Amino acid sequence: MSDRLLSTSFEDTFDRYLQDKGKGRGGEGGNYRRNAARELERFAEWATGDRGGDNWTGIAPADADRDPTFADLDERVFREYARHLAGDRGLKQNTVQTYYRYVSAWCGWCVNEGYLESHYAQRASATAPLPEDDGRKPGDQQAWTPEQRHAITRHVDEQAREAIEEFTTLPADVDPIERQRARYAALKAARDRALVFVLAYTAVRVGELLRDPDDPRRRGLRWEEVDLDDGSMTVYRKKQQWDAASLPDPVIQPLRSYRKLADPPTDRWPVFPTFDQRTLADLVREELADRGLRPDAIDERRDEYARDLLLALEEDVRLPSITTDGARSILQRLSATADVSVDHPRHDYLAPHGGRRGMGEVLVRAFGYTVAARYLDNSEEMVRERYSHIEAGELGDVATEALGEVDGDV
Repeated sequence: MSDRLLSTSFEDTFDRYLQDKGKGRGGEGGNYRRNAARELERFAEWATGDRGGDNWTGIAPADADRDPTFADLDERVFREYARHLAGDRGLKQNTVQTYYRYVSAWCGWCVNEGYLESHYAQRASATAPLPEDDGRKPGDQQAWTPEQRHAITRHVDEQAREAIEEFTTLPADVDPIERQRARYAALKAARDRALVFVLAYTAVRVGELLRDPDDPRRRGLRWEEVDLDDGSMTVYRKKQQWDAASLPDPVIQPLRSYRKLADPPTDRWPVFPTFDQRTLADLVREELADRGLRPDAIDERRDEYARDLLLALEEDVRLPSITTDGARSILQRLSATADVSVDHPRHDYLAPHGGRRGMGEVLVRAFGYTVAARYLDNSEEMVRERYSHIEAGELGDVATEALGEVDGDV
């Protein structure tokens, strides 16, 4: 190893590594980049002695007045870090494994870039302190049951129907602000219904529908990407390319009704815009100011509308899509108001990914793994792995039937 590398602080390589692993222009986006950056920062803090307990002074020699460098890294360091992670009683076993993998992946990159001679983090002695997998199987992950799917879709359908009927049956001479309030309530209920139906029946990943603040390419589904006549939509898939996804019959009417009610000014509007009032107020003020309106004129214009969302629709102030976190908040609220029974160790509400997994269960049971894999945009091998509990149950039924036949002959 050269003298230059011996004196190089490994923290100096983090930005390059994260850029290589990031997504979008300049490698600035992506959930992996964000999570890896967090764990590498924790690793660096531990290596300098800021984490690890009162008696931990870091990996650099005690008499060295410097930050850790690549010269200080070997398999013993990664073994100690694995022990440090495993000793954090607040972390689950799988979480410890995940956190270590972020650091291990960086170590492998350093080998390829010539900063390290060997992938120390993957050596058996380094990974020995890591806990075993906790045995949690894919089938243990939340999947909406048919009863839960029916309960949540029926609830949002009733809410939307009532709100739309209340708006459309208002008398002609009703106060304009009251009419706007009724339209806003109908729009929100219709948006929530459309979102729930899409999550429940399309099996599309929530990250393919909504905005990801850490990935500029995932800006949320737009109306120009939805074809209600053909029953399809175009989404940015996990495999980093645009692809068509199916819109089955139960989804068409909620989307069609919602679009008619919203009447977006252009097809480039998001299908699922945010309704956050603070965000909307800032966007409306900024856009109208850019169009030359003075602050007092902007305030007067806003006072004409019960909600900034309605002004944005009128003036084509394009809004951002809700985020994946926003979808979770919506489903938490709807699960509570629908009084849906949820018994799951991680989620006390119907989480967005549960809709996809629930639909996967339906497809595997009805049509087998090959068809399900095509619909889920996954390999058949991965689908078989994630829904292995279904095959195990079916094999159990076969075994039971076989035993019955054998026992009957005795």
